[in-house]
Amino acid sequence: MADQDEEVALPDLADAEVASSLDETEVAQEEEDVARTAQDLEAVFDVPVNVSAVLGKTHIEVSNLLKLGRGAIVELDRKVGEAIDIYVNERLVARGEVVVVDDRLGVTMTEIVKGGLV
Repeated sequence: MADQDEEVALPDLADAEVASSLDETEVAQEEEDVARTAQDLEAVFDVPVNVSAVLGKTHIEVSNLLKLGRGAIVELDRKVGEAIDIYVNERLVARGEVVVVDDRLGVTMTEIVKGGLV
């Protein structure tokens, strides 16, 4: 490569037309990637995952845990109406609210957590 004295012509990025065409190319590439990814996901549709909805947490000593009986109340670190955490495979992915569907409890997602912060 050191032997080559050829200069490579690069576009001037300050030129609005070139920058605009680059943006359009990047958008088209991103759209193509999204379409390709959606089709590729079909292979993992049947992979099982564990979904957990955490209402709240508390710390309790084993001696106090052993004293708990039917009807005992364990105070959690959340307030009524506060969002609950939704985990997929032990990774925080969303926050939501508890809902009742027919005679069962469910969760509706109100916020997607980016980056999976724990």
